[in-house]
Amino acid sequence: MKEDVLTYKEFVGSVHFSAEDKIFYGKIEGINDLVTFEGKTVDVLIKAFHEGVDDYIELCKEAGKKPVKSCRGAFNIRIPAELHLKTVKLAALLGIPLNQLVQKAIQNEVKMAEDKNKTAFQI
Repeated sequence: MKEDVLTYKEFVGSVHFSAEDKIFYGKIEGINDLVTFEGKTVDVLIKAFHEGVDDYIELCKEAGKKPVKSCRGAFNIRIPAELHLKTVKLAALLGIPLNQLVQKAIQNEVKMAEDKNKTAFQI
């Protein structure tokens, strides 16, 4: 898992540092709204992230909407042409559609990540 992310409940927060402002900052990822948080220390940043998540969950509850971003199950990816060609050939050799091969590859990566860090994947 990346070291510059925070997890709390089912949410992931990106983390960055501004040397100019001498502050840590981030935003909640995977939601349809913009929720940011910041802190001058790591402890303050984590507390602000937790508060941001809790506030966002409460606002969503009041508005009657789901807090996590809905995914439609389709997305575009960009990969190097050589990798694309190798993937097309592998799918043909396996006798499966390219889409199915990519889906299996993603499932394998997610499963390995889940096995390493179960709490980040509780959705």
